[in-house]
Formats: sequence, structure tokens, C-alpha cells
Amino acid sequence: MKPERKLWHDLKKNTQDIIWNRIENLVGLGLPDVLGYNSSHRYFTVELKIASGNKVRLSPHQISYHIQHPVNSYILIRKHERLMLVAGTEIRELAACGFGSCTIIANSWATIQRVLSP
Repeated sequence: MKPERKLWHDLKKNTQDIIWNRIENLVGLGLPDVLGYNSSHRYFTVELKIASGNKVRLSPHQISYHIQHPVNSYILIRKHERLMLVAGTEIRELAACGFGSCTIIANSWATIQRVLSP
């Protein structure tokens, strides 16, 4: 199984209080990978990324999406077994400098669940 697909399966398995819909990227350029809906009746998007170094590969369309939709958008990064949830508002910093310069708002499945399901 490809690493990003495994991350998707792990996200669903470890955040069962959230209703998830995988978005096929044929729909629109830059649209995040998944749409979530929580018990507070709030929609949000999550872009899934696998990192090998300090940076993740982001297309100009993905950057543009998060700039245009800064609220309720997130990037979930996995580097080996380390998890990092970054707010979409940090997309410019993430693209330019990598995740080492971003605020990690959650770093475990339990904290990711709490952030996404307030």
C-alpha cells in the first residue's frame, strides 16, 4: 500500500468520531484529499502528505487552495511514524521553509481527534 493511502486508512481508523469523504483529485486542481464532518456540524478539509525530509511537496494549486480557504483547512503530514497536523493558514511557511518552521497543532491521533472534533 502506498504511504499516502496508508495515512488515509490510519486517519479513518483513528478518528472514528469524524465522518470522512475521500475526494478524488480529478474533481479540481488543488482540492484537499479529504473532507471531514464532525459532531459539532462543522466541515473541514485535510490535505494528506508524506515527508521524507523537512519539506513536503505542494503544488501551486494546493497552496492557492489553502490561501483562499484558510479557515477549517489542515495539512496532515507523516514523516516515518511522526504525525504533524498544521493549519492551512501556515501553507506559505510550509511551502517555503518546511514543517520545521510551522506550528504543529497536533502530533498524535488523540490530539488530531481533539483538534478536528471540538
